Amino acid sequence: MKALVTGSTGFIGSHLVESLIKKEYKVYCLIRKTSNLKWIKDLDVEFVNGSYWDKESLDRAVKDMDYVFHVGAALDALKWETYYKANVEATVKLLEACAEANPGLKKFIFVSSIAAAGPANDKKPLKESDPCHPVSLYGKSKLLAEEAAAGFFDKLPIVIIRPTNILGVRQKQLHTTLQLVKKRIVPLLGDGQKQTTICFVQDLVRALIAAAENEKVKGKTFFVASSEAYSWREMLEFIAKELGLSFVIKIPYPLLITIAFFFETISKITGLSPLITGKYIRSARKNYWLHDTSSIKKELGFSTEIKFEEGMKDIIKQNKDNGVL
Repeated sequence: MKALVTGSTGFIGSHLVESLIKKEYKVYCLIRKTSNLKWIKDLDVEFVNGSYWDKESLDRAVKDMDYVFHVGAALDALKWETYYKANVEATVKLLEACAEANPGLKKFIFVSSIAAAGPANDKKPLKESDPCHPVSLYGKSKLLAEEAAAGFFDKLPIVIIRPTNILGVRQKQLHTTLQLVKKRIVPLLGDGQKQTTICFVQDLVRALIAAAENEKVKGKTFFVASSEAYSWREMLEFIAKELGLSFVIKIPYPLLITIAFFFETISKITGLSPLITGKYIRSARKNYWLHDTSSIKKELGFSTEIKFEEGMKDIIKQNKDNGVL
């Protein structure tokens, strides 16, 4: 089976590529000339140079593919225009190419986000059918991309996947968090309540492939999340304990906001994405990212397998083995 993966050089995409290879797929990675191939350069893949804005190259990329996994996206941008172009317009261009150059495609898997649905403000786990109310520019762009994908439901077999907060090796925010905790700095995120579901990248990749290989399921949207919820603070406390730290410096919410303001100011000067933002800190404190997973269990027979403790222990071990921690 031939599978094209966009965003293959990123966190989720690189893990997906590895899993597809293990399942003996022939994997094609859509890349740009400027793509950083460090995580996939030594893998048995075919690199396809192309651009969402070059119709001919995109048509060539999707032609004869059995599956297309659209993972590529802009996660951190300074302007709405960047989010819209990378997340909405690019998705439309890819869908158009598939519909025109490969109408016999077996499945188009679109990796969206819980950000498209927005938080569960009443603390009741969200269902896929609940009204969406994204609270970030990223979330708004992903919702528009979902709506664009829905416009192709009558032309292509499409499944939309909304992963919850994803944990795994290569995840930038988690890497930063581990480095902070190693220095005995623990940000007091959230309010101490169980505010989020989680998903390890290995489970997410299993869900993406399961959705692709199930011939009956199409025109559907699924949350991929743990059945249990966690508090940000209990997760950070576990990491500190696993790193063998008996004493840590806890950074309270007001100071976190000040630090975020500093990074945002530096960002405006340099043009680079800030390491942390006030919006992120406030979101972690007041929002509840809770998700009902009964739909994906019923339709795909899927549920996450990795528990937080075992998954985080494995991540810390891999980081230590790689000399990162």
